[in-house]
Amino acid sequence: MPLSEEELRLLEQMERALVAEDPKFASTLRGTKLRQKARRQVIAGGLVFLGGVALLMSGAVLRMVPLGVLGFVVMLVSAYFTLTAWRARTVGGGGGAFAADETTTAGEAPGLRVVSGGKKGRTRSPRPPKPQGSMMQRFEERWRRRRDQNGGF
Repeated sequence: MPLSEEELRLLEQMERALVAEDPKFASTLRGTKLRQKARRQVIAGGLVFLGGVALLMSGAVLRMVPLGVLGFVVMLVSAYFTLTAWRARTVGGGGGAFAADETTTAGEAPGLRVVSGGKKGRTRSPRPPKPQGSMMQRFEERWRRRRDQNGGF
């Protein structure tokens, strides 16, 4: 189930607050090691997939059905794990969530940004001023506003 626009916006604010309050921790969460691990998994999965193709073709050439079935199963399993690692690398581990230079808006895919294209005369709407206080104080204030807007439960 995808996150709502409000949830995406809150998550983005939390990420920005984390980067602002503890940049060292945020850089740790960017996951250079996670990206390297995912890259290795993708490469290994591709090699195992090619091995599965070789098994499948060997089974077909030698007319050994169990060998061909084994090759097909190896291909399916390696494709699943390779695509899972690829998705983790491109969506979650590719520097997306905690990268300070990547901003997403609601409904926009992570890692995609709007580029102005160099057109002059167009200006971005100014951002509202950043709320002051710690992250927990801002969360508590938001909670109070919601409770007041909804009639206090």
